[in-house]
Formats: sequence, structure tokens, C-alpha cells
Amino acid sequence: MDSSFDSFTALLDPPVHVVTAADGAELGGCLVGFAGQCSIDPPRFVVWISKANHTYGVATRSDTLAVHLIPPDRPDLAELFGGRSGDSVDKFAGVAWTVGPSGVPLLTDAEACFVGRVIDRADWGDHMGFLLEPVGGRAPRTGTAAPDTPLTLHDVTDIEPGHPA
Repeated sequence: MDSSFDSFTALLDPPVHVVTAADGAELGGCLVGFAGQCSIDPPRFVVWISKANHTYGVATRSDTLAVHLIPPDRPDLAELFGGRSGDSVDKFAGVAWTVGPSGVPLLTDAEACFVGRVIDRADWGDHMGFLLEPVGGRAPRTGTAAPDTPLTLHDVTDIEPGHPA
């Protein structure tokens, strides 16, 4: 690969998200670095989940996903959802969460979150894209117009992934 692409992407520092899913029998959740709004009208958001990740399987069987921003004072959430595998750890056992639409877990300590109905999937390599139509959410936990800045990609570079990308 051209090193100019690596140099370009090294300049980016987008927020990371914890994406959660439920398929009726199983819960999943993972840290994602590839995500973003992709349409204004109608509102759409896409998250990309690694096919090697336990959450990928749960998400492919889910019709709803939740996308969470992680506050800067909770790097432990990023470590749990990014550094542990749902194949061997119940990630939800040690964190506060509530049941959202379609059973999707909503992390209580997230900075903010939204729930999206999966309206399309795109298989473009080692990650699957899930196109979401927002159907609900929770405003920033601070309740102010200026919430804490969420954790970003550069904040989590020291996390050893629970699965290879």
C-alpha cells in the first residue's frame, strides 16, 4: 500500500464508538473506529464492524444496533469493548446497561448514544458496513450544550484488540 495513505489516515482522529447488538439469544458489543454520518436528509449513519469480531455475528442477525460515544473519563469501557472478545468474556456482566429497542443494550455510562434500525449492509473487505436509520437515542449525559469530548482513535491506540482486524 502507498505510504501516503497511511500518512493521511494518521492525521485523522475521529471519535471511537461502542456498537452494541442483540439477536434475541445473544448480546454483542465492540469498539469501532470506522463510523460516521453519511446522509443528512434522510439522516443516516454507518458503522463498520470487523468480520473477525464476535459482535459481527450478532449484528448480522440483528435489526437494530446502538452506537455509543465514550466519555474521556471511561477509557475502561473502550478497553473492555475493544480489548476483550465476546467469544470468551461477557462484556455486559460488569457494566451498567439498560434494554433498548429490539433488546439492544444501551450503556448507561456512555456520553451519548443513538439506536438505529439496520436498513442495509455492505461487504467491502474485512469489515461489514451497517447502514443505520436513527430511531431513538439519549442526549449527552452532562445535559449541557457542550458535552465532554468523547474518546478518539488516538486515545485508544494502546488497546490490544480482542481479535485481529
